[in-house]
Amino acid sequence: MQDLIGMMAQLRRPRLLIRAARLGADDYRRERHLQRLLGYGGLPRSGTALIRLMEMERALNAQRKEDDASYSLTRHLDILIAMMGEARILRASQAERQLEALT
Repeated sequence: MQDLIGMMAQLRRPRLLIRAARLGADDYRRERHLQRLLGYGGLPRSGTALIRLMEMERALNAQRKEDDASYSLTRHLDILIAMMGEARILRASQAERQLEALT
């Protein structure tokens, strides 16, 4: 899972898009947001969700770069917000596991 966090850190996107996503990530609620983005049903674990979101974001970023008429800025932003939210959850769970291992 550490590789996922590293992959997130290496993303290079327009500064304004990232700033907006960071602001939105503060209000991220996985039950509501993930179901809307990934479809209804059981929610995947944070690592699995992050992988799926990264694949979706990669496709949207390609559309953005190609000036594709079907590109949706709001969908791209929603996915980036979810990615940041899931990365925070993943980091927190890793830190929790490390604390449990120490005790």
